[in-house]
Amino acid sequence: MIKKIVVIGGESTGKSTLCEQLATYYNTLWVKEFAREYLEQLRREYVEEDLLQIAKGQLNAEDDAITKANQFLFCDTDLQVIKVWSEYKYGRCDAWITQQILTRKYDAYIITSPDFPWQDDPLREHPEPALRDYFFNLYTEMIATNGAPYYIVDGSEEKRLQQAVTFIQSHF
Repeated sequence: MIKKIVVIGGESTGKSTLCEQLATYYNTLWVKEFAREYLEQLRREYVEEDLLQIAKGQLNAEDDAITKANQFLFCDTDLQVIKVWSEYKYGRCDAWITQQILTRKYDAYIITSPDFPWQDDPLREHPEPALRDYFFNLYTEMIATNGAPYYIVDGSEEKRLQQAVTFIQSHF
């Protein structure tokens, strides 16, 4: 059985880098954040309805990758990030997304600390340290209450990878 591990955290906290490193380390696949691909192709500002399409695309990518993964599947984000983003930006979240969060289960979470240096990117919206801390704390609280094991990684790329591998090996 493939173990699904989500790497979750705020913008520019090294999620994609860590997912790619873990997939290489474990010789398996990782699921990229579908929002990035979707938004890069969008020829306008995104709106609330786009978040539902992003959520569906993220789950489709997971469902496709799980059939090809080897022992682990690393997911660069999950629908909880879309929920948080939707509630922060629009004050609500589509019921389909909320329902999927309740039914989709993951085996573990790795939370990326906002101590990673901010990298400018046209798709990123909140470089402010206070907001980076706000989202980090929100994700940590959400994950801590869902019952799945989790670990917070911090420091350099190398340190984060080492911490994540140690966490995974101790649980699986």
